Amino acid sequence: MSRLVLTRIGMALISLLAVSAIIFWCVELLPGDAAERILGRNATPESLALLRETLNLHLSAPERYLTWLSNLLSGDFGTSLVADRPVLDYIASRIANTALLSGFALILYIPISIALGVITAINRGRMADHAISVVVLIFMCLPEFVIGILLISIFAIKLAWLPPLALIGQANGFGDLLRLIALPTITIVAAMSAYAVRMMRESLIEVLDSSYVLMARLKGLPTWRVLLFHALPNALGPAINITALNVAWMIGGVVVVEAVFEFPGIGRLMVDSISHKDVPVILAISMVMTGAYIATNLIADVLVILLNPKLR
Repeated sequence: MSRLVLTRIGMALISLLAVSAIIFWCVELLPGDAAERILGRNATPESLALLRETLNLHLSAPERYLTWLSNLLSGDFGTSLVADRPVLDYIASRIANTALLSGFALILYIPISIALGVITAINRGRMADHAISVVVLIFMCLPEFVIGILLISIFAIKLAWLPPLALIGQANGFGDLLRLIALPTITIVAAMSAYAVRMMRESLIEVLDSSYVLMARLKGLPTWRVLLFHALPNALGPAINITALNVAWMIGGVVVVEAVFEFPGIGRLMVDSISHKDVPVILAISMVMTGAYIATNLIADVLVILLNPKLR
């Protein structure tokens, strides 16, 4: 296990380095520069030249990348070209907001996916299985922004139960915060759970038909014990892997959800930074997203090994 973790950490560092280089060169391909975007069209050539020198934009692209990389290794993510603030201070609140939204979504997603997967598996071929499967397939076909717009139309406009925008800065308590993030959380859960429910159903059906589950039933063990202690732990492996993929999707898909609900998260900041060509912020957010994706996959691999006696 320790060898696996160390190997994955080494691969993670290499992946982070590759991602930083790719993102940097992709940003370099964008037209214009940060100085022009900051000062606007009416800026004089002298003011543009002075700002470019202040922001180190007069250096070549490889020199700027190597300078950023050396600063990163010392714990310095640089200064935002637009906000003129340390990058970590600039993005910290946005990361916290996105982590809050993602955390609430995962808290709902995990039990809902497992419960619906178990219900469809033990009722396969029956009305409950068909009804849940149809709903799941519908949500699998709908993009997250369509789900968000539908939820706004029903719960915010027609029923007026929940606010259409997730302006969490206006929350006056925990209850008010839950109301504000309810719709974006449900949108993320609906988009993620569809795949996990299907995977959980197929995996659990395969396990329920296995010989060791049949032997447990023949021994007279209660159905709930067979399901919880024999079938479910061995069926969770594929569900955990799809959860890791869903978290990876959420890292990128949350950008769309944040845009629909005006949520002040890291996704919207990423879009704004790209439009302003704020390279230090773009690189910092990319590294955070990549690190979260790699950490999630590492945790998923370790959990699968712990749950599967054959792999242990």
